[in-house]
Amino acid sequence: MRDLKNKLTSGKNTKNTQSRRGKSFGYQVLGFGAGGAGFVGMTATGGTITEDGNFKIHTFTGPGTFEVTELGDEGTVDYMVVAGGGGGGANRGGGGGAGGFREGYNPGSYTASPLATTSLPVSATSYPITIGSGGTAGPGPNSVGGRGSNSVFSTITSTGGGGGTYTSTTPAQPGGSGGGGGINTPTGGTGNTPPVSPPQGNNAGAGGPSGSGGGGGGATSVGVVGGPGDPSNGGNGGAAATTSINATPTTYSGGGGGGAYNGSGGIGGGQPSPSLRGGGGPGGANAGTAGTINTGGGAGGGFANCYGGGAGGSGIVIIRYKFQ
Repeated sequence: MRDLKNKLTSGKNTKNTQSRRGKSFGYQVLGFGAGGAGFVGMTATGGTITEDGNFKIHTFTGPGTFEVTELGDEGTVDYMVVAGGGGGGANRGGGGGAGGFREGYNPGSYTASPLATTSLPVSATSYPITIGSGGTAGPGPNSVGGRGSNSVFSTITSTGGGGGTYTSTTPAQPGGSGGGGGINTPTGGTGNTPPVSPPQGNNAGAGGPSGSGGGGGGATSVGVVGGPGDPSNGGNGGAAATTSINATPTTYSGGGGGGAYNGSGGIGGGQPSPSLRGGGGPGGANAGTAGTINTGGGAGGGFANCYGGGAGGSGIVIIRYKFQ
């Protein structure tokens, strides 16, 4: 017993024993933390910040910087990047194409759109944010709507929507979603240009046989050819995408409705309810209606008799991550 006591309390053995105890205790503390009780969330700045349970949401409606100051344990963010919508064409013009819609998320963090892919890895650094402007309105009597501008976050670029055209001599424009065809334009603009997967948008509708405008492409469906039901009606815009990334189900990137020849302008966004149009403006009974700002909505095409189209809606970027 004396020898054992001496080994535990004296000289060189005492130092070794204390060292072993310290290491053992430290290992237990680290092991306890690794078991999940010490989750470290991400910390970041930039944009307008709101909370949804354990998640923070950064919304950018204009240019800014998303700066990650503490990476945390997960190291990824959910995102939605929407480009500016295209402008509507004049005088039976096509509807503007929706701005490109791109989304990525971690399943279970919220209800995403059908177009969502995986969340995006980030680093502890600064990420400049670009918000695309909407395309210019095609002024009367005869003109093409302008293309929307791109929105950018990190490696994700969404392409601006194509502008609606007004005549078969001017090709419909490509973009995130294509711009609608105008008077007797045989094809609508091509969507998902340049191509990404999942696709960021859809093709537009061609101009109708009686000169009515085709609907601009939307995030989740193509624009309708001009003249549905009645040859003088404008085509509806392609449908929008719905996501709850901002904690509330919201629609984005609806296509603009085509301008009418002598009937009704196409419905924006391919939806019967104004609240579900995703920002796509309807074709005008006179001038086309503008796409809604910060939705990427395409604008409506102008009515016959040289009325102008509307301007496209600007884009938006939303970033979401777990902070606690």
